[in-house]
Order: sequence, then structure tokens, then C-alpha cells
Amino acid sequence: MRAMAPDYWLKASRALARGDAVMAQLVRRYRGMSLVSRGDAFATLARSIVGQQISVKAADSVWSRFAERVGSVTPLAVVQAGPAGLDGCGLSVRKTEYLADLAGHFVAGRIVPARWHEMDDEAVIAELVDVRGIGRWTAEMFLIFHLMRPDVFPLDDLGLQKAVFQHYFAGEKQPRRVLAEVGERWRPWRSVATWYLWRSLDPVPVEY
Repeated sequence: MRAMAPDYWLKASRALARGDAVMAQLVRRYRGMSLVSRGDAFATLARSIVGQQISVKAADSVWSRFAERVGSVTPLAVVQAGPAGLDGCGLSVRKTEYLADLAGHFVAGRIVPARWHEMDDEAVIAELVDVRGIGRWTAEMFLIFHLMRPDVFPLDDLGLQKAVFQHYFAGEKQPRRVLAEVGERWRPWRSVATWYLWRSLDPVPVEY
């Protein structure tokens, strides 16, 4: 699937730059770059499970073996493979269970991507965290990077915390309440502000 930038990006970037000197600098620095969405919903969520608590290199290796084993990374293919079919991919027993649960949610219709456009952020998060192995942070990353929702603010993300402390508090840590208050100034574009803050820490564009 071709990478796509959200249609609101330019409008959001301009709004953030008008109201915040730090954002104005970051918007200028990363002009022409933006959040992009790749892949389909099931594959994106499955890959997030595979990559939990291991290095990017290790995750890529496991994912390649997993994709080769199932043939097509679809919910039905994972259900049909079963735990025995995934043995030898490098997946832990727990991650195999998580992938099976994710696939089961799709096959049984407990997760239906087509209806997400009618649901607000918290409703989508609630649906996703019902899957074993998917917590709120993973659901928020999915909202930002796959659904490209414009106003997600992942308070528990360490990179976001570090960037806010660095740019707005001279590197001094602040309580969660203060972080949330800072985020309020960026509504309704908190996902966009978060992307710029992540980008300021890493020369490689943030993708999910």
C-alpha cells in the first residue's frame, strides 16, 4: 500500500506554528515531511505484537519468518495455521497466543475496521485493548499511524515526554498532569504536535 500523508497536515502545521514558538521552529525544520500510513489494519497490529520487547532487527527477522509461514498475513490464515503452524518462527508462546487472539477478534467480527470511521478515539481504543497483548499505548500508536487520527496525545510515550521536557522545561521532568496541560494548547492537532516532537529527537522519520 502506498504511503499517504493526512489531508489535514498543512492546516494543522500552520495552526501549531502560529500559536507556539517551539512548534513554529519544528514546522520550519521539517517542512515537506509528515506522518504517513502504511499497510492494512490486521498486519499493522500483528506487527506491533511481534515487535514487543525485542529489537527492531530481531522483530524484522521474526516477522519475515512469520509472514513466510502463514503465506498471507490475514486473520484467517493465522487462525488456520494455529499455534503448531507458527512454531519455529521465533515467536514466544505468549506472542503466538496474542496473534491467535487478534486473528480471532477479526474473524469473529469483534474487530471491524470498516466501522472505525464512525467511532471516536476512545471507542476504537476500547475495542483494540480487548485483544490480549494490545495495551493503550499500542492502540494510541495505531490511531496515530494507521488511522491518522489528528488529536491523539499518548501521555505514556517516553519519547513524547522527553521531547516536551527538553523543549519546554529545559530538560527537567514534570508530572503527568503538567504534560497533559501542555498538550491542551495543541488541540485539535495533538497527534501532529506529537509527531514533530518525536521527529526533533530522531533524524529518522517516525513510522509505525
